[in-house]
Amino acid sequence: MTTDYQRLFLKDTPLIDVRAPVEFDQGAFPGAVNLPILNDAERKDVGIAYKQKGPDVAVKLGYDLVSGTTKETRIEAWISFIEEHPEVHLYCFRGGQRSRIATQWLAMHGCDIPRIEGGYKAMRRFLIDRFRQPRDILLLGGQTGCGKTRLLWRAQNALNTVSIVDLEAIAHHRGSAFGPRPDPQPNQINFENMLAVSLLKCSNQTVLMEDEGRMIGRLNIPQPLQTAMKSAPLLVLTATDDERVEITWKEYIVDQLDELTRIFGEDKAHSYHRNMLLGSLDAIRKRLGGLRHRELRQTMNAGFNAQEQGDLDLHRDWIRRLLTEYYDPMYDYQLTQKVDRVVFTGSWDEILAWLGSGRVHSLADHRH
Repeated sequence: MTTDYQRLFLKDTPLIDVRAPVEFDQGAFPGAVNLPILNDAERKDVGIAYKQKGPDVAVKLGYDLVSGTTKETRIEAWISFIEEHPEVHLYCFRGGQRSRIATQWLAMHGCDIPRIEGGYKAMRRFLIDRFRQPRDILLLGGQTGCGKTRLLWRAQNALNTVSIVDLEAIAHHRGSAFGPRPDPQPNQINFENMLAVSLLKCSNQTVLMEDEGRMIGRLNIPQPLQTAMKSAPLLVLTATDDERVEITWKEYIVDQLDELTRIFGEDKAHSYHRNMLLGSLDAIRKRLGGLRHRELRQTMNAGFNAQEQGDLDLHRDWIRRLLTEYYDPMYDYQLTQKVDRVVFTGSWDEILAWLGSGRVHSLADHRH
């Protein structure tokens, strides 16, 4: 048995989760595969027996339900995964009967693997506690379309002064009304688990992340992290309007169309793309005002009509208006609420130079 949860997560240890699929779907860990000892119906029956007739009857029912070919099939699935991932560990919900029986059955087949003490519940508690640990956070802000996410990854690859946490990548959402992606966001628990592991991997370095609101799409940033972010120093990335239009055009038109084409094929990709972006525009209709919404919708449709003829350039018209008339006033107001936390403002190259200059360490020393 092991309780070294930190090592398991830092090493991306493969995990066999023997809980029922319904439990796994509610929340799981990065690197975990669901190979249940009881399926959903069997778990339900055993649970009813436990409540009505006690633990002994429930355990006997479990053995009866998972016997013969069913038992052998499940053991074979575990062994197959173990052979591909020799460093694997196994757990159930609390580290109790299900994981104990699973490891016993495996041992009878000559296969000994570590069982995680405390199971999912203890591991989840360990991760949630990571959000409460004090850490040095540095936020990257800037107007919509200035390339914050790209700069984040450039800093990770080019510098050793900071570790990055890409909140939008973990949330699988770009963080605005136009942020949804073709496939769904993770659920809240999985988002928290992945985010906690990312923070854990930052060790003691300053964590650089984007200046996000409390929600990314439909997911909430955990409250202790929200609180820390509200007092964190802020870098502000600047870019010209033309640069921002090009960055936004490439990300939301060129790259997104490529992604949709890979998923749906060329014919369906164009209609999905149109409906996706028009739906995002409609979602902010009240904040845009009726007239501006109608004008932007007309311009956006013109862009998609041209797109169907192979011309993507017209999309720049509605992108420019949306950035300068909608997003910029909103961001400028938000920045007035944070101006006392701004430690540096500059272009892509200037911020990279600032991050590489050692000022990150002096900033952290000053805060301590």
